[in-house]
Amino acid sequence: MKLEAIFNPRSIAVIGASRKEGSIGFMVVKGLLDSQFQGEIFPVNPNADEILGLKCYKTATEIPGEVDLAVLTVPAAVALQAVEDAGKKGVKVVAVITSGFGEVGRKDLEEELVRIANNYHMRVVGPNIVGILNNPAKANASFGPYLPYPGPIALVSQSGALLIALDGMTWINKIGISHMISIGNMADLDFADFIDALNEDPNTTCISLYIEGVKDGRKFLESARRSRKPIVALKAGVSQRGELATASHTGSLAGSSKVYTAAFEQYGIVPARSLDELFIRSIALSMMKPLMGDHVAVITNGGGAGVLATDAAERHGIPLSDPPEDLKELFRKWMPDFGSPRNPVDMTGMADRPWYQGCLLDALNHPWTDGAAILYCETSITDPQNIAEGLYESYIQAGAVKPIVVSFIGGERCLKAGEWLKSKGIPTYFDPDDALSALSALRQYGKCLERKEVQFQPHSVNKERVQEILSKVKLEGRTALMEYEAAEIFKAYGLSLAPSILARNEEEALKAAEDLGYPVVLKISSPDILHKTEAKGVKVNLKTPDEVQGAFKEIIQNARNYKADARIVGVLVQKMAAPGGTEVIFGAIRDPQFKQVVMFGLGGIFVEVLKDVTFRVAPVTVEEAKKMALEIQASSILKGVRGQGPRDLDSLADSLSRLSQLVVDFPEIKELDANPVMLYQSGLLVVDARILL
Repeated sequence: MKLEAIFNPRSIAVIGASRKEGSIGFMVVKGLLDSQFQGEIFPVNPNADEILGLKCYKTATEIPGEVDLAVLTVPAAVALQAVEDAGKKGVKVVAVITSGFGEVGRKDLEEELVRIANNYHMRVVGPNIVGILNNPAKANASFGPYLPYPGPIALVSQSGALLIALDGMTWINKIGISHMISIGNMADLDFADFIDALNEDPNTTCISLYIEGVKDGRKFLESARRSRKPIVALKAGVSQRGELATASHTGSLAGSSKVYTAAFEQYGIVPARSLDELFIRSIALSMMKPLMGDHVAVITNGGGAGVLATDAAERHGIPLSDPPEDLKELFRKWMPDFGSPRNPVDMTGMADRPWYQGCLLDALNHPWTDGAAILYCETSITDPQNIAEGLYESYIQAGAVKPIVVSFIGGERCLKAGEWLKSKGIPTYFDPDDALSALSALRQYGKCLERKEVQFQPHSVNKERVQEILSKVKLEGRTALMEYEAAEIFKAYGLSLAPSILARNEEEALKAAEDLGYPVVLKISSPDILHKTEAKGVKVNLKTPDEVQGAFKEIIQNARNYKADARIVGVLVQKMAAPGGTEVIFGAIRDPQFKQVVMFGLGGIFVEVLKDVTFRVAPVTVEEAKKMALEIQASSILKGVRGQGPRDLDSLADSLSRLSQLVVDFPEIKELDANPVMLYQSGLLVVDARILL
């Protein structure tokens, strides 16, 4: 979708324009004039003949000629009529600065506003926004003080106040912006729409997002996947979730931060943790080609800066490695005997322009090097501007293909030299940590481009059996499946489960144990008892008929003590899982934003203590599931430690992928746990299963 009326407006109407200085209606008209908008400006106010020298119109319908964009600043009480008039006039997009809609509980007004606009095929930005700041068109259609510093980064923000504050920051830090777009309540146009539109905008090379929440998570992610331009996103409000139930381990662990981080990783969005990092990373991605490998050379004239960069590289996921010997020999030409050709390459404080220039050129020309970070600490014997010009010359001479980032640490001379480098398209920062964060963003985007687009291939499953079980549960008015029902569903989707038999009395329990073979496990089966361990409803490693008989009685009594009115169906008798397996957990939740999401981590009773889990948006391919499993901090356990062989990652990945298909095929599944799952050197076994609708 091309939103030309926003990115290239030829005419703008300000509906609610005002003669009162300081009012929003006045500031929008003034902003358009001050920014030297070259198109036509039409103030609309029934009580004024002219505003700031411009002829005023009583309604939008009286405006002669076409109107591309209308900015609405009238009170909410008359906003609907103003939108109707704009629609009749043929306005293409209306940007609604006016507040008093969904953000104050008036969702009905908001929906009616969009309905009216849609009747006229008109799109809506907002409501509850500060407006749109457009550098290429020289259009400050907002109540921001001025247009941002010009450049190729487009910033789309849910927070209007933050957008205005960042406007001034762009000038202080020389952050080049093409468009600043406030989207407010996203009643109509949302992040996904602007990602699609900005992909067609010739003035934008990087898309930056400030997100508090997305309206349609799947639509957002698919737009991100389609994007031909890098996307950097800062997700705010990750400290708590609120919407998720916590009846399962998965529900209690699926915090907003983890799910968003997983979704960003999966769909190629580069994350930012702060406003500073949002711009640090956006600057690099707007200027540089992506980093297409993991070999990074850090070149410095100061050991301290090199140590800081080494720490930062590891922290940001691009740990440094030693260059090959032939490259070290090349580096030695550009340093005294007491310098270091290792990584970081320390040329010492004596390093001047020829050393910096030669060292960088050798690094970039060598096939081992994928990218470089250059650190300069200001000294009295060198000129930062001279160093900057040498770095630029080497970068151009090497073909400007491999990305570089620069950190100039010093005073005013360094600041000016850094600004000069930025003007030449080389991202430059003060702190080495910022430089390595920028390089990490370039690597993350590089990995996104390296990743082959693999379409999910559905597994052969028995959907009819699952539908039969779920229909029965719904008919009985239940939302919690009993374990034997969950086990049947898992089996229908090809997951391996520990053999089990439901026993309704002691005799059936004894026969089940005999049929399964000792040792066995007994578990309470009740739709009203979700956490069987808390109810003391589990007995393990039962080796004789007497133990089974005693355990049956005890479990039933414990269940009644735990919840007197619980419906008790019986006791599930299960074959004891073979020893030697690693306990892991599979899970799934229905996320408010992204719908079905799957989880993997170490299992057992400590899962919520360790919280060593990872998430993906379903469905998940087998390849992605394997990558997901290896992301947990304790992945070394899966690879084999202390004489134990590696776990069967192929079976694990296949099962996770099947589980992800299950929750997509049956979206009524709200939460799901398979915990523990015993993962062996060959195969796996689901020991306990829970499903909530």
